[in-house]
Amino acid sequence: MALAEFFSILLLLCTVDVGIILSMRHTWTLLGLLAGLCLIGAYTTQLIPAVTEAGRIGWMVYLIAFPIALASRVWIGWTWTAMACVIYGTVGLALDLATVTSILSGQGETGALFLFSAMSGTVNFLLILFGGRAFLQSSLGAALPESRPPSPPSPSSSARP
Repeated sequence: MALAEFFSILLLLCTVDVGIILSMRHTWTLLGLLAGLCLIGAYTTQLIPAVTEAGRIGWMVYLIAFPIALASRVWIGWTWTAMACVIYGTVGLALDLATVTSILSGQGETGALFLFSAMSGTVNFLLILFGGRAFLQSSLGAALPESRPPSPPSPSSSARP
């Protein structure tokens, strides 16, 4: 009986969400940026010297699995994922700035890691920008309809000379 109740609640949530959740703008832009972060993350995981295998798996989850999970939710059209993209982009941008700062101060290795951190930082900044716009526009809802121009006067008997 509990399994049937679970599926009935799940079915109810799926049917209710269609009317409650507004369509999200910038969906394709967010999907493209998240795909770019996945590609950059795949190359970055090869460059990061991980002390343990668990550390490498952790970076792979953060740099590849999180953007894929976010992209799947953006594809569905849930508006809260736009704010999740902003949060993910903010944390990613902070990590990229820390990496670039450590490389420029001479504490890290230069070269490809600097290039990938700079590219990732740019994509994360764009993710913050477009994710914020998508969330703001979806939270405001639909704009008010524009007013129509006045109708031309109807030909009436009193208007004729």
